[in-house]
Amino acid sequence: MTRVAFQGEHGAYSEEATRQHFGAEVETLPCEAFDHIFSAVDRDEADFGTVPVENSLAGSINKAYDLLLEHDLKVHGEISLRVRHCLLALPGQAEQIAQVRSHPQALAQCEGYLNRRGFKAIPWYDTAGSAKELAAHPEPGVGVIASKLAAQTYGLEIVQEGIEDLSYNYTRFFIVGKGEATRCDPAKTSLIFATPHSPGALYGCLGEFATRSINLTKLESRPRRNRPWHYVFYLDFEGHWQDETCSQAILGLLNRAAFVKLLGSFPRAAQPEMEMNAQNALLQI
Repeated sequence: MTRVAFQGEHGAYSEEATRQHFGAEVETLPCEAFDHIFSAVDRDEADFGTVPVENSLAGSINKAYDLLLEHDLKVHGEISLRVRHCLLALPGQAEQIAQVRSHPQALAQCEGYLNRRGFKAIPWYDTAGSAKELAAHPEPGVGVIASKLAAQTYGLEIVQEGIEDLSYNYTRFFIVGKGEATRCDPAKTSLIFATPHSPGALYGCLGEFATRSINLTKLESRPRRNRPWHYVFYLDFEGHWQDETCSQAILGLLNRAAFVKLLGSFPRAAQPEMEMNAQNALLQI
């Protein structure tokens, strides 16, 4: 059975993403921190790790990108998880809720819902952790915001599902592991590069993709830890690194960049726009 490490308690959105990708029977390994996910895979305690890299509302998760640079693991896949926050309570106590606990980001994403109902928001260390704590130590008048999976895991009642203020809240995850991912189409490729500290260096590097009509899906800079005021760039593009056009672009990048680290090519996840169009098509049938 495939074993996959994730950050957080059982019932976390990362575990939900893992099950979405690998199936409900996957064996999951909860980890306290992102670093522990990479260590678990490095030490063969897990076959893969599920790492959140960006949220459609909150942006990139910098710690995850820093770890991708520091470790030698490859990206084997990506997951686009639709985050649906649920208000959970102890069975039969939904009407007594006066305060709601959850991770600060989840509370912020449900702020309008909480304010309209007069609930007091209480920051907690984790979404699934707040559900686990309430189930282990029941308190009257307390609700939590967590996933549907957390409700199932800890035996809590779902008071309402989908309470986030903004629809189409997605988190993107990378599946990291050893070796190369199996060749697939359609594919995406992720890499890291740094440029020489000279005028036009970044323009020249990106031109290797533009002149070959390769579509970039992400570009983000992060500080280089060993060189103040120098930066590395994280880049995703459509295509597989073994495709002729893509391999030529990478070769051109190698000739221009200070260094290049290929994180791997992997199956492209369904995009939110595709899912939205599919849902709208079903509604019209």
